[in-house]
Amino acid sequence: MRKSNLFIAVITASLLSACATQAEKPVSGSKILLLGEVHDNPDGHAQRYADLQKLVIAGWRPAIAMEQFDRENQAELTQAQATCTDADCIISKLGNKRWEWPHYRPVIQLAIDYKLPLLAANLSRSDAARVMREGYAAVLDKNTITSYKLDQPLPSVVVDGQRAAMESGHCGKMPDNIVPSMVRAQVARDVVMAKIVTENADRGVVLLAGNGHVRRDLGVPVWLPASQQARLQIHGYIETDDSKSGGASIASTASIYDVSHVVKTHTRPDPCLSIQAPKSTN
Repeated sequence: MRKSNLFIAVITASLLSACATQAEKPVSGSKILLLGEVHDNPDGHAQRYADLQKLVIAGWRPAIAMEQFDRENQAELTQAQATCTDADCIISKLGNKRWEWPHYRPVIQLAIDYKLPLLAANLSRSDAARVMREGYAAVLDKNTITSYKLDQPLPSVVVDGQRAAMESGHCGKMPDNIVPSMVRAQVARDVVMAKIVTENADRGVVLLAGNGHVRRDLGVPVWLPASQQARLQIHGYIETDDSKSGGASIASTASIYDVSHVVKTHTRPDPCLSIQAPKSTN
């Protein structure tokens, strides 16, 4: 069997399998995978890891881009991967308290064992805050701003969709005057992720990020070039609780993910009780 056909067979069998809420779709040489997550759901992380592990064991060797590492730490991440023999070593060097690292330990170890490059794919919180206050030019170079048309009005579907997702995610506690700047920061994150995916697409790349970031209608896919769309496949790992599904209801996920894997809802305190309204930027 030719390698391309083997890839198609493996990815179809492993990623278009159980728990998909919509009809299976054939894969035509996809080498760009966006795999979502609910950040604190251990069942979702375990299923996603098992899906990725199957592909790697079968012979695929993608780069692994992770939202959990900020882009300015790429040099340190590369160095850590060159010297560390286990995931805890990398986590101890670069992990921060924002993430529950036990969820990510298996995939980092997978990258070490199979010598898969780890890519720091996120915009840092400090850079996101600068985008909110000062605009894209504060953290993105002119070429990126021009290439992604960030010097022009954003598509209304992105603005409206991001607004709705953020208002839902913040339990209706977000002041109206802060929404535009938060949308701008979210778009900047998605553009950074899309740029990293694009730069590594030729060898094959997996992006691990929140379900909201991988949404076809609002997230990273919006910012990927048309030439990559045929190679792209998107998987959401979603809970039955709509509020944790990247701002989308379960019934609507067929239009925003190519495959939706439904995972058990994680038991957690009511997030709305702890959410405080963001401070106004005025």
